[in-house]
Amino acid sequence: MRTAVYCSLDMINALALNLIATVMNWDNERATAEYAWLRLMSSMKYDGYSDFRAGVRFLESLVSWLRQFEQQDREAAYAFVQERMVYISTAEMQRIIENFIPETVTPYLRKAVAAELGIKPYEVWRTQAGAKAFLEHQRRCLFVGLSDGSRIDVLRRANSGRLSQEQVVPMLNVDNEKWKGLGKDLRGELGDDARFQDVYLIDDFTASGTTFIRFPDGEPKGKLAKFEQNAQEARKALKDDFPLADGYTLHIHHYVSTAQACQALEGRVAEAGEKLTDPSFGEAHITEGMRLPAVLPIGTSGTEDAMVAVAPSDEPYFGLCGTYYDHNLFERLEKHCKEAGQVDMRYGYANCALPLVLEHNTPNNSIPILWAETQGKLGHPMRPLFRRRDRHG
Repeated sequence: MRTAVYCSLDMINALALNLIATVMNWDNERATAEYAWLRLMSSMKYDGYSDFRAGVRFLESLVSWLRQFEQQDREAAYAFVQERMVYISTAEMQRIIENFIPETVTPYLRKAVAAELGIKPYEVWRTQAGAKAFLEHQRRCLFVGLSDGSRIDVLRRANSGRLSQEQVVPMLNVDNEKWKGLGKDLRGELGDDARFQDVYLIDDFTASGTTFIRFPDGEPKGKLAKFEQNAQEARKALKDDFPLADGYTLHIHHYVSTAQACQALEGRVAEAGEKLTDPSFGEAHITEGMRLPAVLPIGTSGTEDAMVAVAPSDEPYFGLCGTYYDHNLFERLEKHCKEAGQVDMRYGYANCALPLVLEHNTPNNSIPILWAETQGKLGHPMRPLFRRRDRHG
């Protein structure tokens, strides 16, 4: 039975490869050369995309995707996938998550403990007192997941025995009973005066930095605003039972971040410190597990005018974005897009023009020819290569 299943999958893959060769109008020599790359990349990476539908994996999706382009544009579309697209796989994301505590949190804590004890960071673990202070400071850290992408389950498993289950929260909205429980467990371990000194807000990816905190019409919006509101309401309701220290240190960590987002977040978090009424946090630190290079976006770093200074090698890809675009996509996401000052969605949210796919979903900051699915009401029908789950519409 197992052999029959494998044979069936091989036949499906062979059929898909033959269809790709037909769609691309390849001769036998070209097809043979491309088959090796397609088999390798589909089996090693792309077949793992979580939103492929039953019976459809990368090769089948690629056939359908390529067919939407006119024959003269298919080579550019295929070249984009082969040369420009970046795909972060499950295994790669897991390594980034596993490195979060040892490579981001631990160095910070070592420096903090060393400053308290008046020693060098590398001397913290030399004495029993230093090691104890480090573990206590680590226990006073609270880790909060901002979305499903924060992969709190993976974070917990990767740090079993290092982090307490009662210092990791998988959701943004924490109810008062949970706040009380977190504080009770912390005080039970470290004493009646113990409070969380550091709070890590964790998410999978940021491209523009605009959705984390923004002030349209002067009112705060975004994930930081929601967490801040929740914390303020809980502090008012719970009083002495609220487990966060006054002026705790806020850490904003994304597993993957663009260079553009890092710069934007610095300014937006500083703005939040000024505009939020009596913010619950004090200092704020912004970190990432992997920073994507500034040259990653198609043609430009994502300026307001996404057609400025287009690299010659990227001109065909920009052409695809303009020709194979349905403005109905913008109308579906209009409210969301206008907050970023956009007039269309040719190059993705905030005109980021990313060629990026994450294994669990494709960011809307990526160019829509990768992920959009429309009927062509106001332009060209769009078929996705990696279908996106979109919470905005």
